[in-house]
Amino acid sequence: LHHTIQARENRSFTMKILYVLALVDSTAVLGFSSGGKYAFARSTRPGTPLFSTATGQQAKYATPERYVTDHPNNNVPPHIAALVGRGLHERADHPLGIIRAKINEYFSSLPEDYQTFDAEDPIVTCTQCFDDLRIPPEHPGRSPSDTYYISEDTLLRTHTSAHQSHHLRDGYDAFLCAGDVYRRDEIDSSHYPAFHQLEGVKLFPAESVAGADGLKGEAWIASPECALIAKDLKATLEGLMDHLFGPVEKRWADDYFPFTEPSFECEILYQGEWLEVLGCGVVHAEVLDMAGRGDRRGWAFGLGLERLAMVLFGIPDIRLFWTDDERFSSQFKSGEITTFKSYSKFPPVFKDISMWVPETYVENDFFEMARGIAGDLVEETKLIDEFTNKKTGKTSKAYRITYRSMDRSLTNDEIDAMQDQLRDDVVKLGLEVR
Repeated sequence: LHHTIQARENRSFTMKILYVLALVDSTAVLGFSSGGKYAFARSTRPGTPLFSTATGQQAKYATPERYVTDHPNNNVPPHIAALVGRGLHERADHPLGIIRAKINEYFSSLPEDYQTFDAEDPIVTCTQCFDDLRIPPEHPGRSPSDTYYISEDTLLRTHTSAHQSHHLRDGYDAFLCAGDVYRRDEIDSSHYPAFHQLEGVKLFPAESVAGADGLKGEAWIASPECALIAKDLKATLEGLMDHLFGPVEKRWADDYFPFTEPSFECEILYQGEWLEVLGCGVVHAEVLDMAGRGDRRGWAFGLGLERLAMVLFGIPDIRLFWTDDERFSSQFKSGEITTFKSYSKFPPVFKDISMWVPETYVENDFFEMARGIAGDLVEETKLIDEFTNKKTGKTSKAYRITYRSMDRSLTNDEIDAMQDQLRDDVVKLGLEVR
């Protein structure tokens, strides 16, 4: 989550950072993370490699046919399956890998021996991703409009917290997990359906929290043992922030996550703006009970690597993390935080679409359809008008779609073809083009 960076006096850089802060401030980390059957674990102790070898352990998951199947519940499109196994966070000279290494570097300096898990299978069960974390069946995050399902019982993980209970059952008391996660989302410069999270968990010795045995709810929150864990959690994460960003002002606010009690969010004051950097909390007693660790108490946190990298490197568009363009990759070096220098930005092409939408309409389904047709050429999809016809009761929504390539100029003819296909295909969602 953080790294010491040199003070920058260049005014244009400061303005760029403020722009990126505005972009990432609205993105939310929806979970904490960890493990699986094929987990690759290592210690964060000095001398232990911070990265897997052979182009990253994730390479074994770069098999799209695992994710796009003929199961009736499968809703993974080919453009998402093609992203799995890229292992961006394992690349030592990639911004995400640099941030992750800085985080590991900090935790290796602490007294505890944190195990680090890489290359965990991105396919998890509903039990791992939701039930083990007290996420109820009716939660919107479990909807096919939000989540990519392989089958009725398996999915592409929506957060790295899907592995947490597995590692707890295996007896780990302190660990970090990083990985790619997948979630249907809106389309703009700070949202992408595939991104990366890192989670940390620490359990305390049973004897140090024995006084809270049997306590739950408000009684647990009011206990000295809970206060002890929360204090340690905040001190640990404040140290991490200073390690990444340099000494910064922090503030804490109460939050809610079904898998922690109490829960907090942390913000830092960076370049004159408050930036939300992570969610965290004391692991819920029921989560520990389900993992067979009911005699222990501890904390957990989760953060988004893209969110931090966009700020620290000044990267204005989340799509850039996935590019193979050497003009991007050549700017970064293992262990160094450097300011991204924008290369040629090609002109956008704007196209509007207006539709009558049913009451059951879910925007994410429309966004996913647009991505499926145009891929990363879709830079933004913005609602520009909405009204309800008083006579018919029908609701209309109008969107402006921004198409832009990061490596060439687009032609109206090719974009018209994509837009025409989108206009034809929205009928499948029960939408009526006006």
